[in-house]
Amino acid sequence: MGSTQNRFPAVIAMMLLALAVSTTAVAQTEQQKVVDLADKTLNDFLHDPQMTWLRAHVGEAKGIIVVSNVVKAGFIVGGSGGRAVLVAKNASGRWAGPAFYDLGTASVGFLAGVSVSQVVMLVMTDKGMRSLLATSVKLGPEVGIAAGPIGAAAQQDLITDIVTFSRSKGLYGGLDLTGSALTVSDSWNSAYYGKPVQPSDILIEGKVRNHRADKLLRSAAAGGRKGA
Repeated sequence: MGSTQNRFPAVIAMMLLALAVSTTAVAQTEQQKVVDLADKTLNDFLHDPQMTWLRAHVGEAKGIIVVSNVVKAGFIVGGSGGRAVLVAKNASGRWAGPAFYDLGTASVGFLAGVSVSQVVMLVMTDKGMRSLLATSVKLGPEVGIAAGPIGAAAQQDLITDIVTFSRSKGLYGGLDLTGSALTVSDSWNSAYYGKPVQPSDILIEGKVRNHRADKLLRSAAAGGRKGA
């Protein structure tokens, strides 16, 4: 009898551990969908023949922001692709992340009849990266932003903090993000890494890592090599 009773605490502990692991996995599912979709979106842009400027300069970028779905209602929604993710080069030059953000905008400059856009932003300056480590940053008023050249304009020089590229149902340049706000999503970052973390912990100091994001990081690194 005593032996059986002694086993109960161990069995309960194992059950609780299994439940915790299962709960964490479920909590990360939503975030992982966004990461996987961001990887697909980034690769679609990198292989788009119109995105020659992006390919030529992605290797110079300090960070890459991917928003796989921007909704005409004027804000980013959750689910499978309704968030912004940021990957960045750390001090050793290796890509790290992602960190999750919400993108909110008071007025979305969509083309007539266009309801959904995809966006890739290249963070080109240290100022741009530092601004993204804050709780929230407004694009335009607080950090410089410009639409990236498309197609034949690929040789154009740009001096700004963040360069944006967007596609709306196959159309280009259908979204004006000036005045939009990028806000850190603490709840999503905590869920994905299993504990409360700040963007600097993820992107700069390397205190956390989720190996399920390795494919996205490899895509960012490969994009840089192609553009070199």
